Amino acid sequence: MPHVITQSCCSDASCVYACPVNCIHPTPDEPDFHTAEMLYIDPVECVDCGACVTACPVDAIKHDGSLNPAERIFLELNADFYTEPRPRPLLAPVVPPLQVRAPGALRVAIVGSGPAAMYAADEVLTIPAARVRMYERLPQPGGLARFGVAPDHQRTRAVSGQFDAIRANPRLELVTGVEVGADITHQQLLAEHDAVIYAVGASADRPLDVPGAELPGVTSATTFVAWYNGHPDFADCTFDLSQPRAVVIGNGNVALDVARILTTDLDRLAATDIAPYALKALQQSKIDEVIVAGRRGLAQSAFTVPELVGVTAMPDVDVVISESDLKSLPDTDPRARILRDLPRRPGNRRIVLEYLQSPTAIVGESAVSSVEFARNELVAAANGEVRVKPTGELRTVATGLVLTSIGYRGRPVADLPFDDVDGTVPHTAGRVDGIRATYVAGWIKRGPTGFIGTNKSCAQETVRSLVADYNSGLLA
Repeated sequence: MPHVITQSCCSDASCVYACPVNCIHPTPDEPDFHTAEMLYIDPVECVDCGACVTACPVDAIKHDGSLNPAERIFLELNADFYTEPRPRPLLAPVVPPLQVRAPGALRVAIVGSGPAAMYAADEVLTIPAARVRMYERLPQPGGLARFGVAPDHQRTRAVSGQFDAIRANPRLELVTGVEVGADITHQQLLAEHDAVIYAVGASADRPLDVPGAELPGVTSATTFVAWYNGHPDFADCTFDLSQPRAVVIGNGNVALDVARILTTDLDRLAATDIAPYALKALQQSKIDEVIVAGRRGLAQSAFTVPELVGVTAMPDVDVVISESDLKSLPDTDPRARILRDLPRRPGNRRIVLEYLQSPTAIVGESAVSSVEFARNELVAAANGEVRVKPTGELRTVATGLVLTSIGYRGRPVADLPFDDVDGTVPHTAGRVDGIRATYVAGWIKRGPTGFIGTNKSCAQETVRSLVADYNSGLLA
């Protein structure tokens, strides 16, 4: 296998179109592209030309001879994807360019400057002479790509280079320090533009609804991530790092991110662009164990395989999991291959992956001192879904810091309808229901799902709806 993809896809699809033999799948025209955790290179069809390596904006593709030991698992993952023959044309179909009736007249306002906003701007700017004005509440742009990606994930952060290139387009005007809904109204935006796209993300956290969740020492992983990434709204936050154990509730990629930051080698962190005040606080940390607790089983873990590989590859941190949890996975599951026979090294910090644990109470007087967990078991529902059922068994875990990572939620947007259940703006293919010339993209459109690159296909759908409306005269 000459080349291998080694991390979650940014969904840019540049590698797909660069490949001269169409050996990278799924492609944007295939149904599983939008849900795939990553893309895969066919080990038989790859001709070792290296075009995909050059095209990838996040340095995710490597020659098989340059893989480090932890990345060898991706050889198997890429090969496994092609166990069953995959019918495909000689070359991947290219998405047709946007066509508009009067390109010089199209003016679009975009609210937000994160990945969804940047991908939407990139789509609009493929139209000759179209112009974009982007509004960002903070003094600097970036959104999730700047304040949500861990500082030691340098390859993922490399997608920011792509966004820098988009912002450099002379037909894009970036307006920072302006909050739409407070400093400028939706009606004012519509008066100056043909259409408005809201790409404001899902900035609220799903709350932990148990007694004691309001105690000092309990906060969201999102807040912790924003703090160590230098987000100006969270620079003054403080965290109790004086106890030997921290507990993270939830087991998605963000949960593993914060567990890794709490345990990783500080010299390695010092070489990143972590906020200086956060590095200084972590240098004083006494935490040597982080428990990452999930209410369901290992098979239902929310983290991606590349994220798990990154955690288990740290030489100074041991990842611990019970034998019973490991046995719940078939040998063919890549997570089983990664977690099997993990080393135990004296003196190392530990990340403990625990499953079938639901928090029932946060315990403490003036601050958190422990978490009470109820043991669960998995049961099959009538519809075939696997659900959790409490067994009645309780346990208490001592800790001075609890970080909740149980999901994001969108906030209501001024002058737009809002679905309180889903935390999204109701829409049809990106068109906001009942509001003329108004569109949504990203998490405020579809909810907090997917990866950074998922926003590209999401933004493409929205902009194509906008252009269809423009061509039909509906924006006049």
